[in-house]
Amino acid sequence: MMQSVAALAKRAGFVTGAMMLAAAVLLPVSAHAQAQNGLSNLFGGIFSGPNPAPAQAPPGPGGALPWTGEDGASGHPLMTAAAIREAASNFNNCVAGMWPDAARRNITQENFQRFTAGLSPDLRIMDLMDSQPEFTKSIWDYLDILVNDNRLAKGREVLAKYKAQFDATEKATGVDRYIIASIWGIESNYSTQMGDRSVLQSTATLACIGRRQAYFRDEFLSALEILNRGDLRPEQMRGSWAGAFGPTQFMPTAFKRFAVDGDGDGRRDVVDNPTDLIASTANNLKKDGWQAGQTWGYEVVVPQGFNYMLADRAKAMTMAQWEKLGLKRPTNQPFPHPAEKAYLLAPAGAQGPGFLMLQNYRVIMKYNPAEAYALAIGHFADRLRGGQPFVQPWPRQERELSRTERLELQQLLAQRGFYKGTPDGQFGGQTREALRNFQASIGVPADGFASSDVLDRLRGR
Repeated sequence: MMQSVAALAKRAGFVTGAMMLAAAVLLPVSAHAQAQNGLSNLFGGIFSGPNPAPAQAPPGPGGALPWTGEDGASGHPLMTAAAIREAASNFNNCVAGMWPDAARRNITQENFQRFTAGLSPDLRIMDLMDSQPEFTKSIWDYLDILVNDNRLAKGREVLAKYKAQFDATEKATGVDRYIIASIWGIESNYSTQMGDRSVLQSTATLACIGRRQAYFRDEFLSALEILNRGDLRPEQMRGSWAGAFGPTQFMPTAFKRFAVDGDGDGRRDVVDNPTDLIASTANNLKKDGWQAGQTWGYEVVVPQGFNYMLADRAKAMTMAQWEKLGLKRPTNQPFPHPAEKAYLLAPAGAQGPGFLMLQNYRVIMKYNPAEAYALAIGHFADRLRGGQPFVQPWPRQERELSRTERLELQQLLAQRGFYKGTPDGQFGGQTREALRNFQASIGVPADGFASSDVLDRLRGR
């Protein structure tokens, strides 16, 4: 999800199956730009069942489900059924109207006409853009799905097959080969699940219809630049509904910033050329601040009675300071660099393991801004390296709250004066802080974990 609309669906209003999953697990999707990357394809209907379509509706592109014809769940005025139909009727004029901007990007008129000829809107994307799954996965289920024996075996094969490319890239950039292989495996299951929507059609649709037109206008024009330069062919640019493509899911704008020609053949082919793919993914991480020779973080045991108000991304301390507060590794190994700064993540609250997150974890979060995703990437990389599973158990007896229950929890927190945002059923830092403050007020561990017990307490039961 190379800097995607998971930062939408790797950074824009939402991102990937891993993203839909990860965002639903720990964080709201950031507004960066990789909207539903490869993992969305991997998880398909895990998050929500297909919406029933009108009986008379024809099949969508490639036999996909058609648009439901319903208003979007976001309530945005540009996502009403009427607004979508009106914008769709003007689609050809909208695309043609982007020619002056394309010309300013040195796209030839011949190529503009060639690559936009025959484009039609894929309105099914409007449903995907505004989907709000009722049920979500727990972080432990998420990790079970992504970090499994089959994927590990395939990852080791990939590391061996492309050892020369990984050697060269690691030497040139300092970026850990296991992290690159982890991203490749989790984003597309090693090139087997990359998505099959036309990047041009998807980004053109979103540039002309719906609530993120300005953002996707840049993605569409960037896709045209890639084709105009000859780095990729149109048939190679197939991916997620938000335009993320290739084994590590680049959005077109991220491709422009980070793709490199690793083998010197004059093209930056991140789809079918493993050398370019590995080098480009590493370049992305390096430019985002990857620290060579450092890990992403450590699993830690959090002592009983710990003040979980300190479990906050903004409250980084040195490893030595965390040790003084009683945190230690479950294997009792020392922290290699006591002066390194980290923050504490407790994704399952006091009932589950804690993690001290270093700078490289923050870099992975730039690639895809969901904590669950970044944790899966780091852990999968460690397992590829020969590391062991997490030591401490997850609270598997806990069930995930439904969206209706999450919405109710926010509403109840708001009624008690703890939550100042607009209840939307999506849990982010503001909800977590409100939940901690409520927990502290009733004398239970203020870990910010949204359990059914906490909801019952808010209900007064």
